[in-house]
Amino acid sequence: MKLATYQDGSRDGQLVVVSRDLAQAHYASGIANRLQQVLDDWNFLAPQLADLSAGLNAGRAPHAFAFEPARCMAPLPRAFQRVDALAYPAHGERLHGPQAPAARTTPALLQAGSDGLLGPCDAVAVPAEDMGIDFAGELAAITGDVRLGAAPEQALAGVRLLMLGNAVALRALAGAGPAARPATAFSPVAVTPDELGDAWRGGRVHLTLQCSWNGRRVGLCEAGPEMAWHFGELIAQLARTRAVRAGSIVGSGPVANRDAARGYSCIADRRSDEIAATGQAATAYLRWGDSVRIEMKNRAGQSLFGAIDQEIAPPG
Repeated sequence: MKLATYQDGSRDGQLVVVSRDLAQAHYASGIANRLQQVLDDWNFLAPQLADLSAGLNAGRAPHAFAFEPARCMAPLPRAFQRVDALAYPAHGERLHGPQAPAARTTPALLQAGSDGLLGPCDAVAVPAEDMGIDFAGELAAITGDVRLGAAPEQALAGVRLLMLGNAVALRALAGAGPAARPATAFSPVAVTPDELGDAWRGGRVHLTLQCSWNGRRVGLCEAGPEMAWHFGELIAQLARTRAVRAGSIVGSGPVANRDAARGYSCIADRRSDEIAATGQAATAYLRWGDSVRIEMKNRAGQSLFGAIDQEIAPPG
C-alpha cells in the first residue's frame, strides 16, 4: 500500500491512502488520523489500511478523490529520530578518499534533524547562497520497533515503509554537524516494500534514481547493486547499542555509482570528479531559485513514490 500525509493546518497532517497509480486517494480517518499511530500499532492498523488500499485500487472506494502531491507534507512530518548513512562507497570515496567511512567494515551513521521534515513541494529555505547548497537524492526506510542488538535479518523485518529523500547539505559548513543540514524533504508517498515487487530484494531497491536540476536530467543512478550495506544492516547498526522505536527514519545517503556516466545524486560527487580530472571544480552549487526533482520509476515507467519537486529559496 501507499500512504501520504495531507496538510490540514496541524504539525502532523492527515493520513491518506493513495492508489498504486498515484491517481486517487482516500482519507484514512476511519482507521487512523496520523501515520505515527499506524507505526505504533502496525499489526492491528496496517491490515485495515491494506483493505482500504485494495478497495481504492479496485475502484470500490466511494469517497475517493484525486491525489494532489502539492498538498502533501512529508509522509511522516516529524519523527522521533532520523539518521543518514554512507551506504554507497562511491559517494564516500569521492568526498573523503579511499579512507572514507563508507570503506569501513561497518556502516557510518549520522544523526540528523527530524523535528520538522519537508513535503515534496516545499521550498528549501537557506539563509545565504554562499553556503554550498547541495541536493542529495537518497532512499529512506521508516521502521517499526526493532530490539536492542537485533541481527540484520531481524532489523530488515522491521522496515515498514520506504520513501525517497532530498537530504540537502550545506557543503561550506562541513564539520558543523547538524547545522550543515537544513530540513530534509521526502517523497509524496511512502510505500510498503511489497509495492516494489522483485525490485525489493536483499534489503535494497533495485531501480534507478532520477535526479534533475533546473529541468535538466543530471543523474540516473542505480540504487541497488552498489549499496554496500542493505537497510537491515543499517538499522542493525543503529540498534547495536539501543532499541529503535517505531517511526525512526534511516536514510541511505546519496545514491552513487562508480561509473560517472550514470550522473550524480548530489553536486559534491560531480565536483569531486571534476577536481580529479582537471584539478578544479567547474560545477557550482545551488542558488536561490534553482529547482530539484527526484523520482524513481518502476520497470513499467510508473512513478513509485511520486516526485520530490522543490525550489531553493531565501528565508521567508
